[in-house]
Amino acid sequence: MQGPCPTSSPDSSDAEWLNSLIGLHSVKGGHYAQYRGVEQRLSRVVGALDRISRALVDTAEGPENLVLSVARAVSEHLDARWVVFALCDGELERTGPRHLMMAADGTVYAFEGVASGRVPSNLPDEVLNRLNDILRRQTDRLEVAVVDDHHLHLPLELDGRVVGGLSAWTRRGNLVDSADLVVMRILARQAVVALLNAALLEESRHQLTRAEDAYRRVSEQAAVLAARNEDLERTQRELSAAIRQRLVTEERERIARELHDSVTQSVLSAGMQIEVCRVESDPATAARLEVAGRLTRNAVEQLRSVIYALNQAPSVGGLTLGEILDELCSMHMPADLRTEVRVVGKVRDLSDDAQHAILRIAGEALFNTAVHAEATRAKVVLTYGEHDVGLSVDDDGAGDPGHLRRVLQAATLGDLAGRHRGLANMTTRAADLGGTLRIRRSRMGGIRIAVELPDATVRPVRPREVNQ
Repeated sequence: MQGPCPTSSPDSSDAEWLNSLIGLHSVKGGHYAQYRGVEQRLSRVVGALDRISRALVDTAEGPENLVLSVARAVSEHLDARWVVFALCDGELERTGPRHLMMAADGTVYAFEGVASGRVPSNLPDEVLNRLNDILRRQTDRLEVAVVDDHHLHLPLELDGRVVGGLSAWTRRGNLVDSADLVVMRILARQAVVALLNAALLEESRHQLTRAEDAYRRVSEQAAVLAARNEDLERTQRELSAAIRQRLVTEERERIARELHDSVTQSVLSAGMQIEVCRVESDPATAARLEVAGRLTRNAVEQLRSVIYALNQAPSVGGLTLGEILDELCSMHMPADLRTEVRVVGKVRDLSDDAQHAILRIAGEALFNTAVHAEATRAKVVLTYGEHDVGLSVDDDGAGDPGHLRRVLQAATLGDLAGRHRGLANMTTRAADLGGTLRIRRSRMGGIRIAVELPDATVRPVRPREVNQ
């Protein structure tokens, strides 16, 4: 460090220069006493700085350790009889300690919130009153710094408002000055900053806890919803399977009734007529009629076997819609009629109404092919489009699409004595779902029944379900 160079006489200017460095006003008889006073003052300042640095280091140990370190530094610096630290009620509520008192021997007292503190007893009135004044803001005098000969008080400030106070009482004979006020102000500010950080940390932990609780609740709700969704999907699959089973069962029963009420009765009537003619015929014709009668009896037995098989057929609840169409073909088609079923597109579950309509329409179309078309081949194609689902039934029979369209038009206008109601029923089922039914010439040479229904997708079918 450089100072002014002496330019005047050594006796006067050198003394002034020396005084500027050491703070002495005279180099005469009182020189040593003044020097000792300056040296003691510098030692106190250096000690205070050391205590402040130790308090700053304790910041990382948490707010309680820091406040204790601040109180200890004040007590050591001032050789204090008592030190009081307190936060006003309602300020920095999420941090602590809220208050503590330290005696001359370093004993810490607190009514609550200090792990190392003792419960106070027989406190001096000035200490207990000061604690109450700070906690309850009972005096405006404590809103500013107070400096007496043996007493110091610093308000703890945050964002321009007083949030607490730091007070100390020295022993008699230990006077305080402005330097002591500076030391206490530094320590007080450090305590406020640490408590604020602790409050912010506690608030962050509180918010994190609330966020974790909210996340846990959302996760639990998501798990419950996922479980419920799985239950709904399983229920939907079971319901779809039950509906398919019911539809196929009803179709089997309808075919069985048709065979029993019409075909079997017709064959029985033919057999009776053959038997009557055989009795009245010559021997050669009677022999042939006997063979015909035996064939009709065999046909009746076969029909009864088919009817029984239809009524005892196994469950189709686990089959897909395409596999059930295969079952329908096996029900309707005679042995000399070859059938083929194809599924095109991405398989998915359809609504119950859509499945019902497709199976009913396919059943009607296949029955007509088996009974009226005189066909040798039939092909059923189920097509899953992007926005719709289609069904087509083709055959290579002798049917005329123009004639069937005219019959359909007539059937929609009148009953036609109960005939050709199948065509009208198919058209009605498609129209009820917003779809269309068309009758065209098939590329196979016979009739093509084509149906298009709006998309009624519920969910994609999983691979394991397709292969059931």
